Amino acid sequence: MQQVVLITGGTSGIGRGLAEAFLAEGASVAVCGRSEPALDRFSRDHPEALAVRADVTVPEDRAALLEAITARFGRLDILINNAGTFVERDFAADDATLALDEEIDLNLTAPIELTGEVLRRWPALEAIVFVTSGFALVSPTRAPTYGAVKAGLHGFADGLRRQLAPRGTHVLELLPPTTDTPMNAGKTGPMMSPAEVAAVTLKALRHRRPMALPGQTRLMPAMLRLAPRTLGRMVAKL
Repeated sequence: MQQVVLITGGTSGIGRGLAEAFLAEGASVAVCGRSEPALDRFSRDHPEALAVRADVTVPEDRAALLEAITARFGRLDILINNAGTFVERDFAADDATLALDEEIDLNLTAPIELTGEVLRRWPALEAIVFVTSGFALVSPTRAPTYGAVKAGLHGFADGLRRQLAPRGTHVLELLPPTTDTPMNAGKTGPMMSPAEVAAVTLKALRHRRPMALPGQTRLMPAMLRLAPRTLGRMVAKL
């Protein structure tokens, strides 16, 4: 039986890479996003997928999204909470709390709420994926609130994994490194492609690992234990 997969923020970047990887494996895929042009491009490229305009921070949009999945596929097997934003904030120089609620809602509150709503509708879900970041383990100097919300999502995934283990629902956390996405446009230095990040993620799902650690992030848990100051200096330069 084909898996049915929902990917929030699935029209570009890592989300689109994941959507295309699942489609290549024969899965039925639904994506959502806020940009009509991006949704249109995705639908033209992948007419077999379901593309829904939805802002995951809006309860009514989340409900309509799940209704659309029910109408099209009848069920959901894998939820991938990918939608997010990166905001630089300098508390030493600016009024750094501008639009803070929006950042927290999109990066932390919405994926938690959507996860709860999905589980109420489909209690026997096969897997839930949370896209966090290496910054969930060591917060970036230029964006401390981003590190805070990703650390919060990391903690939620950790506790949820234990809660859902008796049901057999796999909870995976993806910690991508710097990836070649629109968010990193103009950034120099080595970057992984979304397709490479997706390949590591699907492998981690198949092996039911707690974390997918593509590229440089695979070293972070060990460095956090063995050389936390060195890791902090490295992150400070990112």
